[in-house]
Amino acid sequence: MRKGMMLTVCILILAILTFANTEKAVSAESEDYLVLVEKGSFTMGNTWEDKDSNEKPTHEVEFTYDFYLGKYEVTYDEYDAFCADTGRSKPEDLGWGRESKPVNNVSWWDAIAYCNWLSEKEDLPIAYDDEGNLLDRYGMIITDPSKVVGYRLPTEAEWEYAARGGNKSEGYKYAGSNDGRDVAWYTVNMQFMPQEVGKKAPNELGLYDMSGNVWEWCSDWFGEYSSSAQTDPYNDSGSDKVGRGGSWSHSARSIRVVSRRSDPPTYTDYNIGFRICRTFFEPAL
Repeated sequence: MRKGMMLTVCILILAILTFANTEKAVSAESEDYLVLVEKGSFTMGNTWEDKDSNEKPTHEVEFTYDFYLGKYEVTYDEYDAFCADTGRSKPEDLGWGRESKPVNNVSWWDAIAYCNWLSEKEDLPIAYDDEGNLLDRYGMIITDPSKVVGYRLPTEAEWEYAARGGNKSEGYKYAGSNDGRDVAWYTVNMQFMPQEVGKKAPNELGLYDMSGNVWEWCSDWFGEYSSSAQTDPYNDSGSDKVGRGGSWSHSARSIRVVSRRSDPPTYTDYNIGFRICRTFFEPAL
């Protein structure tokens, strides 16, 4: 009886320590690089007249959880530290400079490897397995992003909700303005290369470069929209991954908050990067 009680106590202590460690990481998040996006609902897809075929039909999306999103796109400095620590080759910068510019020439696989590395550095459960599936805190494959503890890429719906300003949205066509020049680097002001993150105005939530600079990988596989209402959506099957936000080399049409692209997860280009995301969990009492 005593052995059974001791075993039960040990299991409870281990569970508490594991949960407390997770919550410590959440409660210590710095306002310098993460922004809290509070749960809510929105109409996803193109609500204006200039629709592309993959931006419709519009549909209602509800989030039952809060999440953190990187205030900035991941920079070369941040990604180079990952490469140095893991022995990976650093992506080419084409002579444009590195440091605080958004990393590009990275594949979707590179992006989720960075997320897993960041999770491990903070003693968090990794968010992805070797096949790119989402994992919960116990390492089980899931399709519910609200159950993922570690760092990950945002889902496509999370990305658009945040780019629109979340529950503080003013309904702008670009991420923070109806004039792309206020918030984005794109063809009218691109200077022929990506620019340092955070130099344009942020959107309503304080997120920078959600429009322009570099396209951003999302966690989802690309799929056609449905008109059905969705809760905490995540598309876990397909052949291409979703990219959002447009880039320095694209027109105003591509930097709208509804614009989408699809590429194989192995694809790399001089205008594709990413930003990090994490589900919010209430701190343990």
